[in-house]
Amino acid sequence: MEHEYVVEWFKFADIDLASAEYLRGMHPQPLEIICYHCQQSAEKFLKGFLIYSGVMESPKTHSLDDLCELCSGFDELFREISKACNVLTAYGVQPRYPNEMLISESDMHKAIEYAHQICDFELLSKVRNEITQSNAILDSSAMASDKNGAEEESPPNVT
Repeated sequence: MEHEYVVEWFKFADIDLASAEYLRGMHPQPLEIICYHCQQSAEKFLKGFLIYSGVMESPKTHSLDDLCELCSGFDELFREISKACNVLTAYGVQPRYPNEMLISESDMHKAIEYAHQICDFELLSKVRNEITQSNAILDSSAMASDKNGAEEESPPNVT
């Protein structure tokens, strides 16, 4: 069951990153919203990892710095993405409101690059692969169980 919850976090993270990529094709480009989706993608990947690692509830923070630090408590390799987390953290709250935030096209490209760096981070990829394989095994077991159950519950042939 926890793996299903992690899958949901990762799925939403993928959707945020895909949204950022899609919005990049708009003219004019909504730079703040693209950067926001990049931050949200990273946040959801990190929270998914924490839940996978046994944290019972996702932390109530938008700070990628804090989330990365928590993840580093499980594996020091998370320090490799600390710069990406630091840069993206700024886009977690401020772009959602009509305050002026000076974001350039270059900032937006960097945000997308950093979001991909986090998405493709080896430890997150490892978790994604593990839960995908676990779900595939569970799905095939459930299908086999349903198939066997269906045979047992079938009415007898009456001729």
